[in-house]
Amino acid sequence: MMRIFLFLATNLAVVLVASITLSLLGVQSYMDANGVDLNLGALLVFCAVFGMSGSIISLLMSKWMAKRSTRTQIIEQPRTANERWLMETVAELSQKAGIAMPEVGIFPSPAANAFATGWNRNKALVAVSEGLMQQMRPNEIRAVLGHEIGHVANGDMITLTLIQGVVNTFVMFFARIIGHTVDRVVFKTERGHGIGFYITTFIAEMILGILASIIVMWFSRWREFRADHAGASLAGRQDMIDALRRLQQQQGLPSDLPGEMTAFGISSQAKQDLMALFSSHPPLERRIQALKQGA
Repeated sequence: MMRIFLFLATNLAVVLVASITLSLLGVQSYMDANGVDLNLGALLVFCAVFGMSGSIISLLMSKWMAKRSTRTQIIEQPRTANERWLMETVAELSQKAGIAMPEVGIFPSPAANAFATGWNRNKALVAVSEGLMQQMRPNEIRAVLGHEIGHVANGDMITLTLIQGVVNTFVMFFARIIGHTVDRVVFKTERGHGIGFYITTFIAEMILGILASIIVMWFSRWREFRADHAGASLAGRQDMIDALRRLQQQQGLPSDLPGEMTAFGISSQAKQDLMALFSSHPPLERRIQALKQGA
């Protein structure tokens, strides 16, 4: 129920912000005054506003949504020795990475996982699962925290948002050009848009969106190598390798992170063959090998 609410709230915010922005820009339609041709400039603005709005609003709401979708409990005052150690370790690694102290939390999950999110590298959230705290040694947990803080210090959340926004923009742009062309040539609509435009645009957005997600997931995999390298620099290369090996032991088990948070976790389900193109994380074997080679 909470995930449905978050989905509806995000989309309502996107429509509201995009509508106000388009109104302020004076973009009422992406058709020319003759009602026959597309105004490509207005169309690009329309698509950019909607494409970027969705990504930016998701980024601004990322901490709030992450806390609720994962049921993360923020540590305000440490109540146990483990919580105190966790806070002190995050503070140490954050200072070493040159970022402000993030919020620190623990979320209920038997699987070993962790994530970082936030719209600003100095106002981030780093959270670990209960399973990670129970199953990993302190040096391995420290390496995982270094990995997540590496994401924050590298600005990965912001960069991924910008890439997703640009991809969304061009998917919408080209889908509408394809829909307009098919509507004119095949369905013979002379003015405005008929049903052919809407059906074709929907299908084109689906296909182009799948292809575009390959680009986004490629970047997500690349940033995991960078975060591993950051974790190795902050906490020690061997400890980072040991942490990834520990995660290997859980391959095949569910990560317990919601779908929208999977790309922000330290690990995800391994995918094979063509499906690997849509994976947010590289295989753990490749990540370990990259660390061994000093990549």
